Amino acid sequence: MRGPGMPPSRMKPLGPDRADSSGLPTGLKGVGLLLGAFGVVCAELASAQVLSAPLTDTPGDPARGEAIVIDPQHGLCTLCHSGPFPQVAFSGNLGPDLTGIGAKRDAASLRQQIVDSRVTNPDTIMPPYYTTDGLFQVGARWQGTTLLTAQEVEDVVAYLATLTGATP
Repeated sequence: MRGPGMPPSRMKPLGPDRADSSGLPTGLKGVGLLLGAFGVVCAELASAQVLSAPLTDTPGDPARGEAIVIDPQHGLCTLCHSGPFPQVAFSGNLGPDLTGIGAKRDAASLRQQIVDSRVTNPDTIMPPYYTTDGLFQVGARWQGTTLLTAQEVEDVVAYLATLTGATP
């Protein structure tokens, strides 16, 4: 059974040559199929772990979001990401290029990535911008505070959603 918003399953039932009468896999090939199916389920669960509801009642403002993204002292996005930011002299390449990201991801997926990308990629180097859970070696001045406010997250999401085309 899938929860709301989960993609349709790509799992196929095991055929009679690879399963016993109860449907459980038999032999090594059957176990491999079961483990492969488990991987599909895990991928479906990871893709379902997004923040579909906005964090605030006030809609995000793309202009404010752009200001946060390109500000090397605030959002810090361009330290790792390149994109359609002609006003940024130097941008990073550790993270993916943000050109066209609004055509590739919906608002919920963008929001989750900004809030805490570790939910979908535990090995990410991207810092969580709106959570303090699971962080270590945080300076005393910043303990218990998030990098962005809820409204700033929504502003950045609104801006990134506008990035639907190629670099101008």
